[in-house]
Amino acid sequence: MSLAIVTGGSRGLGFETARALKAEGHSVVLVAKDAGRLKDAAASLGCDYRAVNLEDLDATELAFKEILATFGTPQILVLAHGVMSEKMSKTLKTTSQEWRRVMSINLDSTFIAVNILAPSMAEARDGRVIIFSACLGRMSGPGNAGGLAPYRISKAGVNALVRNLAHETGHGARGFLVDAVCPNHTRTDMGGPDAPLSVEQGADTAIWLSTRSFDAATDKTGFLWEERQVIDW
Repeated sequence: MSLAIVTGGSRGLGFETARALKAEGHSVVLVAKDAGRLKDAAASLGCDYRAVNLEDLDATELAFKEILATFGTPQILVLAHGVMSEKMSKTLKTTSQEWRRVMSINLDSTFIAVNILAPSMAEARDGRVIIFSACLGRMSGPGNAGGLAPYRISKAGVNALVRNLAHETGHGARGFLVDAVCPNHTRTDMGGPDAPLSVEQGADTAIWLSTRSFDAATDKTGFLWEERQVIDW
């Protein structure tokens, strides 16, 4: 039985991804901020959990070190946590506090999780890292085209992290895969009740990337995916 660690696991895309992985027979550890909701989510799936405020980077580092020490090296790491920036947070109208809040949660804590958990995954030549990004973080298409600056830029940073790490680890040739996912506009707390996609649809590509067969000679890793297809950065 392989181990999967899923952040943002108390609700939305993280919970749906964890539910699917648990149903496929994986052992799952959920990570999220709200301890009460997280406990209920873990109980409903029959899995372990750790509560941590991912805005607190010192606490985040300690939490992931404890997870690694307690549960061992995961085979699957899904980073589905994230926050939206304030609606009026254009670059010249964003406070330093808002910038730091969004960057800490969306990018810095993502780096910490990968930095702590992924080395042993790569060394074991048996690991898949999937990070929920956003199409608003693309440098093409809607990309960084103004407004929601901390959110867009943090997700562009996630895309860059994935691309760089894939280069450093041989693009899957050594059994370690890393990819970013654009779930598109999904009916989550962030996406709202009128979003066109269900949570199941939004999580589908992350679940597929977590469990797909992979041939380094023909398949791809180190990209941004939407609906199981690579899309332009």
